[in-house]
Amino acid sequence: MSIATAWTEDRVQTLTRLWRDGQSASQIARALAGGVTRNAVIGKVHRLGLSGRAKPSMPPSRSPRAAQSRGRVLRAASAPRRVTLLPPAAPSAEVGAATIRTVRRGQCRWPLGDPLGDGFSLCGALAVRGAYCAGHAALAYRAPSAKPPRDHLLKLAGLA
Repeated sequence: MSIATAWTEDRVQTLTRLWRDGQSASQIARALAGGVTRNAVIGKVHRLGLSGRAKPSMPPSRSPRAAQSRGRVLRAASAPRRVTLLPPAAPSAEVGAATIRTVRRGQCRWPLGDPLGDGFSLCGALAVRGAYCAGHAALAYRAPSAKPPRDHLLKLAGLA
């Protein structure tokens, strides 16, 4: 059975109903059977312009520990986040700038200067978020709408 003939009116109605009920593309493909794949379901959903969907179903947990872990992640993700923008941290005399060879786990990896130049280094301060110190993390992890002007970024990189 070819994909072109696989989408009868009944199948499209079933797909639409299951999609709006929150079923995953894999679950819908299994329910439709007859050569319909997960990717075919996804393609048809996009061509039909289906967007309104119930909360997606989550696969059953394989262990109680995984369920607890997922619960913790979901609670943490739903909590509102407050981001405080700090000025970039300059390498301090006690920490010093690190190089590619001397930077260690737990040190800020924010690049300082021209990577092709002789004076290139990394911040080297204590990393508090990801691979960056507090000041550089505030620059690296910002909302897309809160981009600084381009000349500000060039100045931070030491190129302006």
